Amino acid sequence: MPALDKLSIDTPEQVALDFSLASIGSRFLALSVDTIIQIAATLALIAAGGLVTLTLRLTLPLEKQPWVLAVLVVGWFLIYSAYFAFFEAVWNGQTPGKRVVGLRVISVSGRPISVYEAILRNVVRVADQLPGTYAVGILAIFLTERSQRLGDLAAGTVVVHEHSASDRELERSYDAPAGAIQHGAARLAPEEIAVIELFLHRRADLTDHGRWRSAEQIAKRMAERLGTSKHGQSERFLEELVAEYRASGRYR
Repeated sequence: MPALDKLSIDTPEQVALDFSLASIGSRFLALSVDTIIQIAATLALIAAGGLVTLTLRLTLPLEKQPWVLAVLVVGWFLIYSAYFAFFEAVWNGQTPGKRVVGLRVISVSGRPISVYEAILRNVVRVADQLPGTYAVGILAIFLTERSQRLGDLAAGTVVVHEHSASDRELERSYDAPAGAIQHGAARLAPEEIAVIELFLHRRADLTDHGRWRSAEQIAKRMAERLGTSKHGQSERFLEELVAEYRASGRYR
């Protein structure tokens, strides 16, 4: 099955969000950066362990010295096995390598990945690495429609491109300006606000056309729901709805 260049996700409200799927080249580049960091961390651990061993050799009883080696082994295991899951869990789907290249792991529903998904997709990484060259993972990426390795298939995740940090700095805050028009956003259901916030949170990761189309679709649906008309740009209308909903005291 040929892979797609983009992922189109339909929300429960039948609004489509388009994400640019990461190519195998960009994923390999991110993996290379992460591997270099892992190697550097391992070397630093070995150097620190050697220094501690030399320092304690004269004071530590002989029967307790193997514990130093055990600590080093555990440290190496954590660097090798927990690195990806840890960063993807605490950095919202990114490792240092993915952040450098501009990639992010998200769920197939378009939402940020959970800690469970981050752990699961990286537990299965052991199978993707077989036979030591990521051959299984590369083959899976080529054969799956959403460019998913086995870990992605197990966790229900995909890897997408996102805009650079400089692009994100251009994103406007969606705090309501003074004197903003009241649209009656308090009448919206929490699920409808969740759709708007999902779009606002992920808009920088969408294709330009997908971002415009999604904003128009969501804004039109919410305007019809409230029996009003949007004023100005669709994105600003959605920002105003969220800010007004928050100010109403119904925000969770």
